[in-house]
Amino acid sequence: MTKPTPIFPEGRQELYKKNRYSAAIRSGDLLFVSGQVGSREDGSPEPDIAAQIRLAFDNLGAVLTAAGCTFRDVVDVTSFHVDPERHAGLMMAVKDEVFPGPDYPNWTAVGVTWLSGFHFEIKAIARIPA
Repeated sequence: MTKPTPIFPEGRQELYKKNRYSAAIRSGDLLFVSGQVGSREDGSPEPDIAAQIRLAFDNLGAVLTAAGCTFRDVVDVTSFHVDPERHAGLMMAVKDEVFPGPDYPNWTAVGVTWLSGFHFEIKAIARIPA
């Protein structure tokens, strides 16, 4: 049986310590990435919404890199949006840069009412390259 292994990127350690969670868990050849938000290294939200969304994708990228993955290895994504209608265009602009296609991952977007001071969160599952 494969023992799950926590993965942590450089930086943002205060957020992980404060909320007691792992950035990602490696289990076999799969990587399960916790929801990534547009937080600064001290864990506080980036106040500009467009910058917060971009930073959430950057933070996801840092976790993927720490596990030896890239965005091309992502197979499933779930995103959470406090104001999806207002912020959809901002998110899609970054999404199109990160996942230019045509091999897009599965994606589920969920509208929510609360993200602990954030407006956008993104979690993913990736296959770790051999």
